Amino acid sequence: MSPAFGAMEVEHYSKGVLLEPFVHQVGGHSCVLRFNDTTICKPLIQREHQFYETLPTEMRKFTPQYEGVVSVSFEEDEDGNLCLIAYPLSGDHNNLENLDNSDCEPKSKLLRWTNKKTMLLENEKISKEWVRQHRKEEKIKSHKLEEEFEWLKKSEVLYYTVEKKGNVSSQFKHHNPWSMKCHQQQLQRMKENAKHRNQYKFILLENLTSRYEVPCVLDLKMGTRQHGDDASEEKKANQIRKCQQSTSAVIGVRVCGMQVYQAGTGQLMFMNKYHGRKLSVQGFKEALYQFFHNGKYLRRELFESVIKKLTELKSVLEKQESYRFYSSSLLIIYDGKERQEVAVDSDPEDLEDLSEESSDESAGAYAYKPTASTVDVRMIDFAHTTCKYYGEDSVVHEGQDTGYVFGLQNLIDIIKEIRDESSE
Repeated sequence: MSPAFGAMEVEHYSKGVLLEPFVHQVGGHSCVLRFNDTTICKPLIQREHQFYETLPTEMRKFTPQYEGVVSVSFEEDEDGNLCLIAYPLSGDHNNLENLDNSDCEPKSKLLRWTNKKTMLLENEKISKEWVRQHRKEEKIKSHKLEEEFEWLKKSEVLYYTVEKKGNVSSQFKHHNPWSMKCHQQQLQRMKENAKHRNQYKFILLENLTSRYEVPCVLDLKMGTRQHGDDASEEKKANQIRKCQQSTSAVIGVRVCGMQVYQAGTGQLMFMNKYHGRKLSVQGFKEALYQFFHNGKYLRRELFESVIKKLTELKSVLEKQESYRFYSSSLLIIYDGKERQEVAVDSDPEDLEDLSEESSDESAGAYAYKPTASTVDVRMIDFAHTTCKYYGEDSVVHEGQDTGYVFGLQNLIDIIKEIRDESSE
């Protein structure tokens, strides 16, 4: 276990930590769960675990911090609710003194996810509850509950109104349809296997969104090839087809998911991978523009930082001998919290009185004050990563991952185009 957690008592942690849906998951198919404010966890895949265990030093700043492994079980509480509980691995109790449970509840104090005697895993009931929540928020007036849920699942780009009351970030909990989809599928899989297996290993990773009040997240599938060396012929053909029919084959990158806060309307915009696959190169560029636009103005102050980090990552990967990051994603994250706009000719004494309501994008009369931590760029998802240093792989690659590097260069070029065109 990582020392990042701090101290805690073995007895307290041994009661278990309730794992909740991670609401900022915008892409991928593996379920990501919230362990605490700063840590998420996902099912352990041996190859990905090996990657984190042997990660080159120069790549660590571009990946989530690896924080250990926990055992996760599928349990029913006293009210009949089914949920996922994380425990320390057997024989790992000596390391628990390094954990911090400041944001974790023991099993005896778990918050209920559903009403009394409601089974969380019953698809129809969770569908109705999910739709009911969004009906209240968006005042959807027609269709039956089941029809609404089916419509929402099929919609590739969604907008949800966020209430103005309270902290914006506190309104996220029930908004992200992709995280709900992945969470529900993971629970269903574990339910089906419950008779044969009820102990799963999950890896703990840094929650990259924890530092942001309103995380805006872009998930990009990188590279011109997505299938791993061990893929079946059917899987290989399927992945090749997806690449050929999307921007992956042309520019080595495609949109896999997006979450953007629209300050102008108080809405959250979600784009899923199905929409991302349909985009042309021009459509991809427009999606990137949309990611950096908050509905009121383009977040131009982010461009230099993201270009610098992407360029540095490209330089690092060009030096990595034999690595292939098949089906890996790249996350770009920034804070959607609206900043104050400062008039160029304003007196310092007037700045304190300037409110967010004074925003006006017309004619560029305002200079935008950059925030301290503007943007983050991280590689994630290494289930199909291979390297000759792993030893057991039958296929050994030499040199750099040219498909991934190709995608990075095109991504950099397109962001530069958006920057230059927006400044004209």
